[in-house]
Amino acid sequence: METILKEHEKVSKKHATLAQGSIDSIDRIIGAINEARAQFENCPQSCPTQLYNLSRRVKDITSQTLDEHKDFQSTLNKYGKAIDKKWKQDITIATNANAFSEKEKILQKTIALHFIRQGKFELGNTFMREAELDISDMPQAQFVEMYQILEAIKVYDLGPALIWARSKREELERRGSSLEFQLHRLHFVQFLTNQRSEEAIIYARKNFHYFQERHLAEIQRLMGSMVYFNNLNSSPYAELLSPDAWTDIQHQFTRDFCSLLGMSWESPLFISVTVGAMALPTIIKMATIMKEKKNEWSQQDELPVEIPLPDDMRYHSIFACPVSKEQSTEENPPMMMPCGHVICKESLNKLSKANSRFKCPYCPNESTLDQAIRVHF
Repeated sequence: METILKEHEKVSKKHATLAQGSIDSIDRIIGAINEARAQFENCPQSCPTQLYNLSRRVKDITSQTLDEHKDFQSTLNKYGKAIDKKWKQDITIATNANAFSEKEKILQKTIALHFIRQGKFELGNTFMREAELDISDMPQAQFVEMYQILEAIKVYDLGPALIWARSKREELERRGSSLEFQLHRLHFVQFLTNQRSEEAIIYARKNFHYFQERHLAEIQRLMGSMVYFNNLNSSPYAELLSPDAWTDIQHQFTRDFCSLLGMSWESPLFISVTVGAMALPTIIKMATIMKEKKNEWSQQDELPVEIPLPDDMRYHSIFACPVSKEQSTEENPPMMMPCGHVICKESLNKLSKANSRFKCPYCPNESTLDQAIRVHF
């Protein structure tokens, strides 16, 4: 891997130099044209000479730029050869050419959603226009809001995040999230860090009382830290100043924001590609053995071997209803109630009794049939 990393570093440096050099070359050509135009306006008789000189200058500049591009291409080729030398295995034997047959729009929507989820809104819009996708189907406005709040957190401004969390308090609590309290906790620590102890006390009195039932021990610890507010770094409460707290709150906010949208906090495309890359060695080995034995795998959408994956990437495409004990189908899909518990549609219909309010079989929460949403595993 060291050879590949070195070649990659060379390509990155060459690319950065080439990009800036190309811009400079264009600026020089524009400058030469403007200079020739000015001279022609001052002395029209010199037009042939000026055009000849201009063509020479432009040719010299473009020739130099082409040489730089050739040098970059040579470096890029070496990088490709280093990769080919490291991975000689032909991965095409593990591919299925018909995997996305008649599913192109689904794949395109997945890619577009990935761009939006990564905050690449201009790129996402361009992709959707070229793919002729309906932009109104995408939750772009919601993710614009999410990234605006994340940008504020990155500059240590918790105001927008607190406003959002307060407006979603009931939904967050139903999901067991402590996001709002963690934001208040971090804001309180900010006051202590800035030696504003009186403001910290006022802030705690105003905001902590609502959370004392669930977070009393943490609130007591925060109040105890005020004894050391002049020297919090070397106190028993020094972990409150950990810079990881700001990274953690960004991750927690992203998870909860996506959760309220009914989405995983990681992009489905990212998860799919990551799982595919992890599974690739096993699949290649399996495909090679089957090819040598001239066997074919007859089962669609299923692998003949188990792929070891970390726990956070284990997914099961089959849902068994905990009420009816039956597996879900397209006609009887899994449905999630507002409390977060999931049962099959037929069980839900039986519980609802003509659209009346009903109690969840697993918790005290009540809901109606139209509040349930379909779950896709």
